[in-house]
Amino acid sequence: MKTSNRREFLKKVALTGASALVAPGLLATEAIESTSFASIQKSDAGRLIIPKENGLKITGTFLDEISHDIPHQNWGEKEWDQDFRHMKNIGIDTVIMIRSGYRKFVTYPSKYLLGRGCYMPSVDLVDMYLRLAEKYQMKFYFGLYDSGKYWDTGDLSWEIEDNKYVIDEVWNQYGEKYKSFGGWYISGEISRKTKGAIDAFRAMGKQCKDVSGGLPTFISPWIDGKKAVMGTDKLTKEDAVSVQEHEREWNEIFDGIHEVVDACAFQDGHIDYDELDAFFTVNKKLADKYGMKCWTNAETFDRDMPINFLPIKFDKLRMKLEAAKRAGYDKAITFEFSHFMSPQSAYLQAGHLYDRYKEYFNIK
Repeated sequence: MKTSNRREFLKKVALTGASALVAPGLLATEAIESTSFASIQKSDAGRLIIPKENGLKITGTFLDEISHDIPHQNWGEKEWDQDFRHMKNIGIDTVIMIRSGYRKFVTYPSKYLLGRGCYMPSVDLVDMYLRLAEKYQMKFYFGLYDSGKYWDTGDLSWEIEDNKYVIDEVWNQYGEKYKSFGGWYISGEISRKTKGAIDAFRAMGKQCKDVSGGLPTFISPWIDGKKAVMGTDKLTKEDAVSVQEHEREWNEIFDGIHEVVDACAFQDGHIDYDELDAFFTVNKKLADKYGMKCWTNAETFDRDMPINFLPIKFDKLRMKLEAAKRAGYDKAITFEFSHFMSPQSAYLQAGHLYDRYKEYFNIK
């Protein structure tokens, strides 16, 4: 039937009150479409051609609300509450504020940092995260302040002085108030034997543990692999660290910090996928040697693209989590759920990654 004739027919039917003649056909069509869609949804998860649940589940995530190199999503407590529900749904039990401040932007009204010229935040994010962590029965790790001086000079010891005051201030203001305050993240990121790194990690880690009665601390360095190219216009580099060099340098670092740093979560995005097993095996060996927990920072953004930063392809994340499980890692955390994996992220692809992850791990 031509479109114009069909329209005329429907119009006449409506005018004569014979809608009952049409309704069954329309309802049948809708029912078929609904049934087909439901069947696709139900069967879609079964179309994976690789074994399911073969990787280490993500049980922790960073919270990046400073957002100096990824876009700020401008969420309020309503959106954050919803995000914590999404996290809880897939088994996340640990949230880590990646840093309490970066240069002049801070996450809480720190008297010390405001006195040093930092900007007043509109919301106390530390208090909000601690309340939400308690509501959803999660542990919150506090990320230390990053003045930016390390990035400017290459000397991590610059970060000790400000954090002397921040650590005490935060523990007095929040640590004794909230049971969800579960540990500390020493936020200085290094990749190799770095000037001042051992002394800085040791000084800040010791103070964190001393003021909090021994709460756990961790670091999240990166492996200086072929994709460690931030600040360049390249996707890979030729002078990547070898597995042997990585082991030698991190053996020295762990030897100097293991008494005050409880876990190390190497970022997994700077090496290629066929290098994961070799580096992960070394990381676990070193952590075991020094009595430290071996975590992985399973990055959920893609370092293989010229656009910074977009949600990662599911297969890439899957391969990294499977390698972590093969190596016997203790925990998988990610940078970072809210931007790159959340159903309410500004990136549409993030919600799809969330769905693929749930299918792979059989999460309803």
